Amino acid sequence: MNCFKYLFLVFPILLFAQEDHVVQDSLAVKYLIIEGDSIPRTSIDLKEVRLLHKLSFDTKKERIGYLILRRKTMKVYPYAKMAAERLDSMNKHLVTLKRNREKKRYTKRIQKYIEGEFSEELKKLTRTEGQILIKLIHRQTGTTAFNLIKELRSGWRAFWYNTTASMFDISLKREFDPVHVKEDYLIEDILLRNFQNGRLERQKSAIEFDFYDLTDKWLPVKDP
Repeated sequence: MNCFKYLFLVFPILLFAQEDHVVQDSLAVKYLIIEGDSIPRTSIDLKEVRLLHKLSFDTKKERIGYLILRRKTMKVYPYAKMAAERLDSMNKHLVTLKRNREKKRYTKRIQKYIEGEFSEELKKLTRTEGQILIKLIHRQTGTTAFNLIKELRSGWRAFWYNTTASMFDISLKREFDPVHVKEDYLIEDILLRNFQNGRLERQKSAIEFDFYDLTDKWLPVKDP
């Protein structure tokens, strides 16, 4: 799908803890001494774990729809994640360049690299997969695919890309909006579950919202 051609522009830290007992106010207090950290801590930071609701569906059709959405979301999420990483890397490097000519040359080189690496795979996406990808690009970067193209190319080119995409019922201006669109909430639900089970690598959303408030909105508790 040609409309996606120009969209994509942990290291492990090993901690070894040892226990050190300190008597304070006649009470034994356990401290964790982290290698490389001279400050004793009473605790260590753990990764955030979200408690998610149990999945339930009123009809078989709803269940099948969720499973289809999950398959498509898991397929395109890595591309959106990579888009955010490439954009962040590119912007950091652009700051170091002083001349506009250097910036344009660097941007063009990155575009060609990404196009050559991913364009063939992106052309294989279905219409609905493409639309989910557009939403996830907004989730990961905080800006729409249309604006990304506008920034990297020109407003005129972005206009024509959006017009071409609309022929396939795909808007490059589409935003990720779980507050007002239930499908987007379900996409977020899918992402969180697969972050937790390790099937997808977690990347923080650039869009602010409260998932639990949205759960109460979209999946209210039913009276017994």
